[in-house]
Amino acid sequence: MGKRKENSTNLLNESYIMESCDLTYAICKIGGRWKLLILCKLENGKLRFSELRNQINGITERMLTLQLREMEKDGLVKRTVYAEVPPRVDYELTEIAKELVPIWAKLSKWGAKHKVLVSESPI
Repeated sequence: MGKRKENSTNLLNESYIMESCDLTYAICKIGGRWKLLILCKLENGKLRFSELRNQINGITERMLTLQLREMEKDGLVKRTVYAEVPPRVDYELTEIAKELVPIWAKLSKWGAKHKVLVSESPI
């Protein structure tokens, strides 16, 4: 991804939003199309890259790599590299990410309720 200008309106707006609201900050860290799905797959323990890729339909290797790197940088995912041939890499949730499990369980329950509500309501 390209680097944004330091004084761009987009970057200034993002920094304002991230600094002014903790909820927005949290959602930005786990938001996006793939992050929560990746985190949910890691909920039950360590997974190798190929195991993650096989469990998430539709994600490309490049996108999985980018998302894992970003979450590792944000302290949500721990990456362990083993000095073996061929190289082996495991991914797991960090302690701070494990605190999200009950939160996304509640959010998932809410999502299921909302889906039913929307599907039953006339357009």
